[in-house]
Amino acid sequence: MNDITTRERIVEAADMLFYQRGFEHTSFADIADVVKISRGNFYFHFKTKDQILTAVIDQRIANTRAMLEGWEREIPLPVDRIRSFINIVIANRAQIKRFGCPVGTLISELAKLDHVSRSDVKKLFLLFREWLREQLIKLGCDEKADAYAMHLLARSQGVATLTNAFNDEQFIRNEVEQMNAWLDSCIDHARRRGSGGRRASEHRKTNH
Repeated sequence: MNDITTRERIVEAADMLFYQRGFEHTSFADIADVVKISRGNFYFHFKTKDQILTAVIDQRIANTRAMLEGWEREIPLPVDRIRSFINIVIANRAQIKRFGCPVGTLISELAKLDHVSRSDVKKLFLLFREWLREQLIKLGCDEKADAYAMHLLARSQGVATLTNAFNDEQFIRNEVEQMNAWLDSCIDHARRRGSGGRRASEHRKTNH
């Protein structure tokens, strides 16, 4: 087993345990037990738990960026890309029902601990916010793109939190359906506004 593979396995195990148990309640020994390596081998790669946390956050950011870039490549229409984001809670509902949102739960815990890495976790939300804003701009929602992006983030976080609290399968499906309907209404509004703007412009040209 080479060094890179061992390090990656440590980060992967830590990511899982931080999500399922929480950062504070996960020890070096817990991670080493999952990876099945000696304490000495473990310390060769990471000296502190904060170093592991930084690696986990970096990996989550890289994975999120890769997912968004994949949607860009594979899904032609911006509206369908946004639906992929909305439908994440359906795809991951089994884990969300048990442990909540992996980003939201971690940032909440680090905030309670007043941990310096809280600002690094926030980069995940910023990544989603900026990407959603770009997609909404492409749909014609220029002026409200950022507000709409924040609304989608807030709604998805609320859905994850309440799904974790109530363990309700129908709730999560209803909420996803409503978010998709809301997205349709935003697009219709942008199109009507765009059509109205074009008609007004054409009217002014005719009168000159």
